[in-house]
Amino acid sequence: MSRNTVTNPDRRVILFILCLAVLIAQVDTSVVNLAVHAIGVGLHAPLPALQWVVDGYNLSYAALLMTGGTLADLLGRRRVLQAGAAVFVLGSLLAGLAPNITALIAGRVLAGIGAALLLPASLALIRVIWSDPHERAHAIGVWAGTNGAALAIGPTLGGWLIQTVGWRSVFLLIVPIGLAVWAWAPRAIPESRDAQGRRVDLSGQLFGGLFLVALAVAAIAHRLLWPAAGVALLAVLLFVHAERRAGAGAMIPLPLLRNRRLNVNNAVMMTMTFSMYGVLFLLPLSWLRTGALNAFEAGLALLPMSLTYVALSHYSGAWSARFGVRPLIIAGMVMIGAGLMALACTRAGQPVWLAELALFATGVGVALGTAPLLATAVAAVEPARAGTASAMVNTARMVGATLGVGVLGSVFAAQGSAAAGFGVAMTIGAAVALAGALLAVSMSTELQRMP
Repeated sequence: MSRNTVTNPDRRVILFILCLAVLIAQVDTSVVNLAVHAIGVGLHAPLPALQWVVDGYNLSYAALLMTGGTLADLLGRRRVLQAGAAVFVLGSLLAGLAPNITALIAGRVLAGIGAALLLPASLALIRVIWSDPHERAHAIGVWAGTNGAALAIGPTLGGWLIQTVGWRSVFLLIVPIGLAVWAWAPRAIPESRDAQGRRVDLSGQLFGGLFLVALAVAAIAHRLLWPAAGVALLAVLLFVHAERRAGAGAMIPLPLLRNRRLNVNNAVMMTMTFSMYGVLFLLPLSWLRTGALNAFEAGLALLPMSLTYVALSHYSGAWSARFGVRPLIIAGMVMIGAGLMALACTRAGQPVWLAELALFATGVGVALGTAPLLATAVAAVEPARAGTASAMVNTARMVGATLGVGVLGSVFAAQGSAAAGFGVAMTIGAAVALAGALLAVSMSTELQRMP
C-alpha cells in the first residue's frame, strides 16, 4: 500500500535531496580517513582505537542497514529518510564535541545508525519513484556518482579544515547538510510504504548484528581472533534459524537469501569495498605518518580516484545497456586490482606520482562496477521489497568496508615498517579485488544485462 502526500513532485528536486543524503554519509567517511592521524595525536589514541573510529561507523551502518530497509518499507521511506538525517546530525555533533576517544567512537556509532536509515530509504525511493528501468538506471548512476563527489569534496575541504581549523570541524561540517535533508524532504518527496504484513525482525537483527560485531573484533583484535570467529559462526547459525522461523516476517526472507543474483552482487560488492576502503584508510595515514604530505595535500592527492569516479559514474547506465552488466563489473574489479598492485609497488605511497596513477585506475574500477551492482540488486526483486534489497546490497558494501579497514589495517600494523606493512596490505587488497572479478566471471549466467 502506498500513500502520497506531495502533489506534482519534481523528480529533479527529489534526486537532489536523495543525493544530499548520500553525500552526508559518504563525506563523513572520506573525511575521517584523513582525520585519523590528527585524532590520534590530539586524543592520544593508538592505531586500534583509530580503526574503531572508522569501523564504529561502518559496523553500526552495516549491522542496522537491513532493519533500516525494513523500516523504510513499513513506516514510510520518506519518514525514515528524515529520521536518519536527524540521528546523523546528533552523531556528528557528539563526534565533533567529543572530549575523549571513547565519546568520539560513540558519536561515530550513532552517525552510522543514521546512515543505516538514510541509505536504504533513499535507494528505495528511487526504485519506487522512477518506474522506467532506463530512467531508473540513470537516476541510480547519478545517485552512485554522489559517492564520488563525496570522495572529492570530503578530502579536499576536510584536509583544509584539519590543517587550518582542526579535526573537530570535519564532523561539524556535516550538520547543516543533514538539517537541510531533514527539513526539505517532507516538502518535496511523496511518501510511500508497502508493509505486506511484515514487522521488524528483532531476533534476526540481534544475531545479524552479533555476527558483524564478531567479524570486526576478529579483524582488529588479534588476541580475540578465534573466540570472535567462534561467536561469528554461532551467530550465523542462529540467524538462519531465526529467519526460517520468522517466515514472511523475517528481516531477510528465505527467498531473498536464495536469490542467486543478489548473492553474486553482494559478494562482488564486498570485495570491491574491502579493497577500496582499505586504500582510503591506509594511504592518507601513511602519507601523514611519514610526513610525505600534510592533511590538505593528502586530500588533494586523493582527487584522481574521486574525480574519475564522479566523471564516469554518470555513464554507467548507458554502458550497462550497451555492453551488459557483467563485463562492466569484471573490468571494474580488474582495474581496482591493478590499482592496488601498483600501490603495493610504492614505499608507503611514495613516489606520489605512482600512487596517483594507481588511484586513477582504482577510481575507474569503482565507477565501472558500483552503479551496475546497485541497479541489478534492486531490480532483482519486486518493488515492495525494494527497501530490503537495497539494504542487502548496502550491507554487503559496508561489511566489505569494515573488513577492509580491520584486516588491512591490522596487517599494516603487524609489519616491521610502514613501507613493508603498506605493501603487504595492498597486495592482499589487490588479491581480494581480483577474486571479485573471478567471482563475476564464474557466475556469468547471473550477471548479464540490466533489467
